[in-house]
Amino acid sequence: MNGYDGNKDDLRKRLNRVEGQVRGIARMVDEDKYCIDILTQVSAATKALETVALSLLSDHLSHCVAEASATGGAVAAEKVREANEAIARLVRS
Repeated sequence: MNGYDGNKDDLRKRLNRVEGQVRGIARMVDEDKYCIDILTQVSAATKALETVALSLLSDHLSHCVAEASATGGAVAAEKVREANEAIARLVRS
């Protein structure tokens, strides 16, 4: 079971909203809308994806990493390493 299993409906709703935002951005480009208006929508979609990423990260830490930490050893070290890499990717983006 994934850590986000109990949060799946909320994640799906957020992702559907982002999908709609991205389609709207593409439509704005097709319709030659003002650059700043498009950039505003890109920023909104980016923030929405960041919210999804932070939710997944939180679920991963509280479920997968916590469970592995209880087990200890190499499994725990691997889960912590994965979490650190995921955080680094989010910070860089």
